[in-house]
Amino acid sequence: MTGISPWQDQDGFRSATGSLFRIALAPTVWAFHFLFCYSGAAVWCAKVGTQDGVTFLRLSILGLTLLALLVIGWQGWHSYCQCAPHDHDDHVERPARLLGHAAFLLSIISFVGVVYVAVPALFIESCR
Repeated sequence: MTGISPWQDQDGFRSATGSLFRIALAPTVWAFHFLFCYSGAAVWCAKVGTQDGVTFLRLSILGLTLLALLVIGWQGWHSYCQCAPHDHDDHVERPARLLGHAAFLLSIISFVGVVYVAVPALFIESCR
């Protein structure tokens, strides 16, 4: 006997599953941002390809970028709160803090990656 009730075991599994989802969230947002920006720009330039279209394309990429940065920033903040040391640190177990730290670092990398994906939109002059 381990002394752990089935309900405690299920709660531990749910919290670990949530933490694993949080680890994967920021890189997934980064990947979808990359996919939507570059494929959207390719399709837009192939179908429209006018000078006015470039302004709309830039604004679209800006909107997608702000949305992605908002989601990644929210994720990073919650991950930081999970891994930050507190005075009343008894309820946060070491594996949960480790997963929070990993999610926080992935959020930082994903934030920088989203910015680098969006930088070429600043230099778009035409679809040629």
